[in-house]
Amino acid sequence: MLPKLYNDLAGWFHLLTAPVDYADEAAAYRRAIVDASAETPRTLLELGSGGGNNASHLKQHFECTLTDVSPRMLEISRGLNPECTHLLGDMRELRLGRQFDAVFVHDAVMYITAEDDLRAVVDTAYAHCKPDGVALFAPDCVRETFVPRTDHGGHDGEERALRYVEWSWDPDPEDTTFIHDMAYILRENGDTRVVHDRHIYGLFPRATWQRLLRDAGFAEVRIDTRPEDDGELGEVFVGIRPAPSGRSATRES
Repeated sequence: MLPKLYNDLAGWFHLLTAPVDYADEAAAYRRAIVDASAETPRTLLELGSGGGNNASHLKQHFECTLTDVSPRMLEISRGLNPECTHLLGDMRELRLGRQFDAVFVHDAVMYITAEDDLRAVVDTAYAHCKPDGVALFAPDCVRETFVPRTDHGGHDGEERALRYVEWSWDPDPEDTTFIHDMAYILRENGDTRVVHDRHIYGLFPRATWQRLLRDAGFAEVRIDTRPEDDGELGEVFVGIRPAPSGRSATRES
């Protein structure tokens, strides 16, 4: 079952996390993709695109195809990114029958909680990545970088507003999951209500990510960086699919 945020509360999504807040992060993803590409990439497939926040910036540079498992979130993204192609699909099973210059998997991959399912996601990315193409995976954290944390935020809309408190904690450090509890305070028409939403996230060691990318067939696996809210740099994994005829996947200047 999908968390409430991606179903009943989907209409509140951009008051929780606004597209404007993603400009620096999306720029870092674009840089990492371009730097790893043999030629300037033109087409991009996003697996688990959610409300389309990253795509609202990436579409200025790529022809974007956006996929998600939630029909409600695709509807939200279509309103923000009408020029992008939107398709319903599970990132573990999706097969579109075409390949892209770049494949992008943002924090939706956090909902992958078993290694076999993570392998399936990496295989999906590889299947849709052109030879010489690049796949970028941006989990919120890996086992080595996870720390329990709390945070808060939210935005005002024209007729309603949202504030949230989030709390990430790990009841069992020996497994591959942790808990991300969200409390949403929703104000509309002078009334306020509080909704609790529990998200179960996957948590894998850095070496597992690297191994699964190599097992899928990516010839080179890089670790790059992206900005985080606290001013620190997070990790992203960049896989480069082998070039045809042995050409090196190094971007020409």
